[in-house]
Amino acid sequence: MSKADLIFKNMCLDILENGTDTKGEKVRPHWEDGSSAYTIKRFGVVNRYDLREEFPAITYRKTGFKNAIDEILWIWQKKSNNINDLHSHIWDSWADPDGSIGKAYGYQLGVKHHYKEGDMDQVDRVLYDLQNNPFSRRILANLYVHSELCEMNLYPCAYSMTFNVTQDRDGVLLLNAILNQRSSDVLTANNWNVVQYAVLLHMFAQVCGMRAGELLHVIADCHIYDRHVDLVRELISREEHPAPVFKMNESIKDFYSFTPDDFELEDYVTGPQIKIPVAV
Repeated sequence: MSKADLIFKNMCLDILENGTDTKGEKVRPHWEDGSSAYTIKRFGVVNRYDLREEFPAITYRKTGFKNAIDEILWIWQKKSNNINDLHSHIWDSWADPDGSIGKAYGYQLGVKHHYKEGDMDQVDRVLYDLQNNPFSRRILANLYVHSELCEMNLYPCAYSMTFNVTQDRDGVLLLNAILNQRSSDVLTANNWNVVQYAVLLHMFAQVCGMRAGELLHVIADCHIYDRHVDLVRELISREEHPAPVFKMNESIKDFYSFTPDDFELEDYVTGPQIKIPVAV
C-alpha cells in the first residue's frame, strides 16, 4: 500500500464520517441536468507527502500522469490562460469562444513585477530566489489577485505555493513547499493536484541543484460531492498497490526545457477507472 493511498483513504473516511452536509444550502456548482451539486465537506484538511519516500500517486485508480503534467506546465511554464495551449479538455467548460479562461492561473504567473533585482514574473522570481537566496522565508507565488478576480472565468482553486529550503541529513539542500488550496473536489481532482505539484517540486529542485523534500497540501474546503459518495466508498474499498517509481530526465537544468515526455511512472499498478460526473 502506498502512503498516498493511506492518506487519501483516511481523508475520505474523515469527510464521510465527520463532515458537514451542505444539502439545502445555496450553492454555485450544478450537475449537467441543472440540479444543485451539494457536498459533504471538511474544513482545514492538511496532508503531508515526503517525496523522498515515494511518489504520491494513488493506486485505487489511475491518475492521469501525463495530462496532469501538461496542465501544470501550461500554468507554470507556458503561463497560459488559453485552452488551445493545452492538450486536454478539462478547462473547456470555463473557456470563452476564443479559448481564454480570463486573467486566471497562468496569466497571473506571467505578469511581470518590479523588484530591486529587475522586472520578473512570479515563476522567474521563485527560481531566482531559490538559486540566489535559498534560505529566504519570502519565496512564494500567488494566483489569487483580488483586483482581477472579476476578469477570471474561474477563481483559482490551488492558488499559492510557498517554498522553503532545509538541509537533508547528508547536507543536500531540500526543497519543500506548501500548496494552499481554497477548494478541493476530492474524487475528481485531489490526487491530480497532488501529483501535479509533486512534479513541479521535483522540477524546481532539479534545476536549482536541490532534492525534492516535503509537499504540504493545505485545503480550506475539502469535499465529496453528493453523487460521488458511493463512488468514493467503492474506491477506497479496493486493493492497494505499492507506490509507482517516479522518473525524470536528469539532464534538464532549465525549467523552461521540460516537456511531459521527460517524466515517467514505472510500475504504476492501479484499480480500474470509474466514470465520474463532474459538477461545474
